[in-house]
Amino acid sequence: MNAPDKHPIAAPMADELSAWWMPFTANRQFKSAPRMLASASGMFYRTDTGREILDGTAGLWCVNAGHGRQEIVEAIARQAATLDFAPAFQFGHPVGFEFARRLIEIAPEGFGKVFFTNSGSEAVDTALKIALAYHRARGEPQRTRLIGRERSYHGVGFGGISVGGIVTNRRAFSGNLLPAVDHLPHTHDLKHNAWSRGQPAWGAHLADELERVVALHGADTIAAVIVEPVACSTGVLVPPVGYLQRLREICTRHGILLIFDEVITGFGRLGAPFASQYFGVLPDLITTAKGITNATVPLGAVFARDAIHDAFMNGPDHLIELFHGYTYSGHPLACAAGLATLDLYQQEGLLTRVADTGLASAWADAVHALRGLPYVIDLRNIGLIGAIELEPRAGAPGARAFEAMRAAFEAGLLIRVTGDIIALSPPLIIEPAQIDRLFSTIEQVLRGLKG
Repeated sequence: MNAPDKHPIAAPMADELSAWWMPFTANRQFKSAPRMLASASGMFYRTDTGREILDGTAGLWCVNAGHGRQEIVEAIARQAATLDFAPAFQFGHPVGFEFARRLIEIAPEGFGKVFFTNSGSEAVDTALKIALAYHRARGEPQRTRLIGRERSYHGVGFGGISVGGIVTNRRAFSGNLLPAVDHLPHTHDLKHNAWSRGQPAWGAHLADELERVVALHGADTIAAVIVEPVACSTGVLVPPVGYLQRLREICTRHGILLIFDEVITGFGRLGAPFASQYFGVLPDLITTAKGITNATVPLGAVFARDAIHDAFMNGPDHLIELFHGYTYSGHPLACAAGLATLDLYQQEGLLTRVADTGLASAWADAVHALRGLPYVIDLRNIGLIGAIELEPRAGAPGARAFEAMRAAFEAGLLIRVTGDIIALSPPLIIEPAQIDRLFSTIEQVLRGLKG
């Protein structure tokens, strides 16, 4: 697809930017020199001045099928004209049930239920609540402890930042986080696993730290462990070979639920519908969002194994089994967008394209070809995800990568940075020539960085 052929929207005046308090943004810096995206199509954005920007991050890890897909646009419009909203409390609508059924068709084995939310953050908080309520329903209400991991991102709800492990997301709220939470160590160690192509060989033993936590608190107090199969938002930390399998074994041995946060890795990012299938590890709950609707309408979901759901189905059948949900759970427009998205994924083979076409190998080659460029201290890849870790500038952590992000935008490329790490995750429709363009631009940017 080519970039959109549309008239650019006029750049706003400075005073027109003041009302929006922007999320995860250096607001003062941005409003002094805005980077405005005005339209999008296929692999490209256009700025308010008409410049073409290659999307190297699928928006925000979420536009898996590319931008402006007419099939999704039309499905949303039809649904808005037919049923714009329906309550999901004690009522239902056909498109919600159809979408849940279609999702289960691509889910890992044993996952027969979907609980809809509005975002990845809400999906995480929902999964944590389901885990706690599940143990209570089974007669083990003392299982209240939740185990997260250092350098993990699980959204911005109080549950998500409690089990999450990014200090800047927690610091301002630390006095009000969930109390019964512990954390496993992260798996990233440049002394042992730098320059790994795919999964690093070192680090599976770090899963055994869960046994230490069990010994400290007692297995009968722990409800769930939550991890991202690939910790993307903190800089693409790829799990060591065998690590996730060992986590699964330990959780099973002690009756602890294992939650995979697949908000990013779901829907084809690794070359399989879900990372669970890619790694061959079955969790008990899976959180999703982002690519579930190709980011057109906000939607999240928790996938639950049948046994989890069935534990709640007791007592009089007129009573609510789980006191949880949202006004917009399973919103008709979001479900219609999701159905159209699934159609595109299946018609174009996007859920497995990364693996089926050799794209993952070509991507890995392109990532690791950057070795030896100025300030590059590590390169990581898996599926259609890549990371370029830069040496921090003395006394100014994060400044070098931020400079690279701004330079890339000026050179016609959208990248994401976290600390001094450049993270890449383009739409799954990317072609080899666009991969070449993406990495040649990054090489140009890296060669131009200041000391």
